[in-house]
Amino acid sequence: MLKNVPKVISPQLMKVLMEMGHGDEIVLADGNYPVESAGPMVVRADGLEVPELLEAILKFFPLDTFVEHNVFLMDNGKADKPPIWKEYRKILENSGEKYSIKELERFEFYERAKKAYCVVATSETALYANIILKKGVVIFD
Repeated sequence: MLKNVPKVISPQLMKVLMEMGHGDEIVLADGNYPVESAGPMVVRADGLEVPELLEAILKFFPLDTFVEHNVFLMDNGKADKPPIWKEYRKILENSGEKYSIKELERFEFYERAKKAYCVVATSETALYANIILKKGVVIFD
């Protein structure tokens, strides 16, 4: 057991976060996402919701600052955006990470997710709650 690791980060998820390198992407998928047929390795996070995982992951995970966008959301195609996105923005702002969000049409999101390092399967019930994070570099002072 390690100290100060949020309990929502399983050993498998911590291993994946450690394995990922600069430019790799991770998908945090809602409960409706076709995780098993998406292509990349799947990490199960059953019983957890995306916001709590996002907050915990950002304690360890630097976002890529060498690209135009480092966070990607699945667009619902409507003027009214999914309410959960407000939670994501708040978590991102509180993380201290520099972020830039790009909204992707559903099938464009699926295509991008196929190239991700892994997909984390959650029990999130909010619709269009899928998010992709692009990993940056760890800067040592």
